[in-house]
Amino acid sequence: MNENTVAFIGAGNMARSLIAALINQGYPAANIIASNRNPQKLAALANEFSIQTTTDNVHAAQLADVIVLAVKPQFMADVCQAMLAGAPEIHEKLFVTVAAGLPVSRYREWLGDIRIVRAMPNTPAQIGLGVTGLYPSQCSNYEKSFVDQLFSGCGRNIWLDNEAQINHITAISGSAPAYFFYFMQAMQQQAEALGFPSEEARAMVAQTALGAATLAAKSDLSFADLRAEVTSKGGTTHEAIETFRTRELEQTVAAAMQAAIARAEAMAKTL
Repeated sequence: MNENTVAFIGAGNMARSLIAALINQGYPAANIIASNRNPQKLAALANEFSIQTTTDNVHAAQLADVIVLAVKPQFMADVCQAMLAGAPEIHEKLFVTVAAGLPVSRYREWLGDIRIVRAMPNTPAQIGLGVTGLYPSQCSNYEKSFVDQLFSGCGRNIWLDNEAQINHITAISGSAPAYFFYFMQAMQQQAEALGFPSEEARAMVAQTALGAATLAAKSDLSFADLRAEVTSKGGTTHEAIETFRTRELEQTVAAAMQAAIARAEAMAKTL
């Protein structure tokens, strides 16, 4: 599989994360090419990873066996149509897209009857602790295995049975780091209100979140059981949990996740 040349169309944070993951797994740098309009971004990638770079998307696509589309959704139509116009043969290659909100049908409008995998990674992929949802369309087992390798260095891969699940995993893990950061932000603000310096408050909250997440990942207990282990009836934790419950935390989380799904569905119709 290491013989495949992978072209990243776009050189933002997610492309960098995937490139770093590939290099860390021993993938040949000579078989990776990144294309972007920004020479500074390309120079940074070349200096860090010794990969090939170009400002010409068509050239990158022509060199590739696998084309990773890592541009913003609102630019995707123009990028795809320009690549196909410059190199009609690329419709025979495997495509992977990390753009949110664009269904497979839209890519086929722009690129023809392609083989494609929609991927929904999240930002912890940058440190190898992400979750990536993957939906394949018309792909061989070999191609699925290659895409699994492509994202394996970013964390855990979840293969999806139908395309609608991409929107669901967006709400569960794609957008979810922001949910936790928001909760952590609120905790830090309250710690500062209680008199702790900002830096110390942030460190305490981050370490507590890290400890709780690591414990949960290593334990066979359910989240409810882990919570119960910390919660003595009539104690301080019990009072905090009861406050969350009476203020309908679970319903708020459910509503937020449904809102994320609804927005993803709306984006599919408008982009």
